[in-house]
Amino acid sequence: MTDVEYRRRRQVPRIRGRNIAWLLPLLPLALLVGIALVDFNTSERFRIVTWIVLVPGFAAAICGVRTTAAYAVLSVATYFAVDNAWPDQYRAGLADFVLVALGGALATLASALRLRRERWEVRMRDIAETTRRTVLRPLPPVWAGLEHAAVYLAADSVARVGGDFYDIQPSPQGTRVLVGDVQGKGLGAVETAAALLCTFREAGYHETDLRTVAERLEARMQRHRGHIVAIGREEEDRFATAVLVGFPEDAPGTIELINFGHEPPLAVGPEGVRSLPAGDGVPIGFGDLVSGGPPLHRLPLSDAETLLVVTDGVTEARDRDGEFYQLVREVSRAVAADPRQARPEPLVRRIRDGVLRHSGGRLDDDTTVFAVRRRAVGGNSAGGRSRS
Repeated sequence: MTDVEYRRRRQVPRIRGRNIAWLLPLLPLALLVGIALVDFNTSERFRIVTWIVLVPGFAAAICGVRTTAAYAVLSVATYFAVDNAWPDQYRAGLADFVLVALGGALATLASALRLRRERWEVRMRDIAETTRRTVLRPLPPVWAGLEHAAVYLAADSVARVGGDFYDIQPSPQGTRVLVGDVQGKGLGAVETAAALLCTFREAGYHETDLRTVAERLEARMQRHRGHIVAIGREEEDRFATAVLVGFPEDAPGTIELINFGHEPPLAVGPEGVRSLPAGDGVPIGFGDLVSGGPPLHRLPLSDAETLLVVTDGVTEARDRDGEFYQLVREVSRAVAADPRQARPEPLVRRIRDGVLRHSGGRLDDDTTVFAVRRRAVGGNSAGGRSRS
């Protein structure tokens, strides 16, 4: 990565929307001038010229290597000029001169190390962003006849991705939706989520029956765990809770739903909030422990209703007193006050803000809020039934 690319990716400090980055290199200069003026205008009992050693140290924290080196040289020159303006008996002397020179050299080195670390952090953020976009591919606001909105908050703010996953897959049979949460954290959970999403994107398009898609997801988890064991990685048996939803083209006002041990989805509309079937199926990865797959439910869902699915990062968010976030209560209040809050985007935004406020911004688990509903007839259906 070149210096130009690095500078472009750094966050530019702003005040009221105005770029103030050009002011930062002037701050050490203001400190230098201030120290020199104070030293000139005080008595010999208050000599602070040695404080000039702070100038290159300050520059190292906010400036580049060349600028810091320039301030180091300027500090030495200023020290020499100011100190020699005093009579011999009041001069700070050679020892302090060496201190200022050494401080400037160390500040320049510190600036180089800081910039090297910042460049490394930018690369790590790029890698994390690429991983996130690979696992959770970007979706247009209206896709395959569905209007949707999603918020994903990773518990690891550096990694920016975890075990929560979601996707929308158009198919000749209608549109399929998958939202889930892989047990555990770390790269193993990300890897498992990626494996399940890849299978969903293929099976969700090609398979006619939603139950077959569910079977493919279970088989993929079993194969994935077998591969982990085969390569000798010591890792606990992972599983995933998930909600698999189908929006059939030939049955408007109806959805197909398979729940793999996940939190019950909510149907949110102007008339209120109702809970859909809870997790009556075992999580993905436990299918070999039971006979038969999870049941398929055919449920009514009007065009005015939004299907809301959240992960346990929402329902298990606690405040300082240990009280859980009351999702149904908060959503019901919001819709009762303003029926427009039932639309995906404002609904997701309200839950996100409510969870962060309730938990004080402390996320102990990955948090996903996903809301989707059919696009009104005659609206812009960007994406249509695209075969993506």
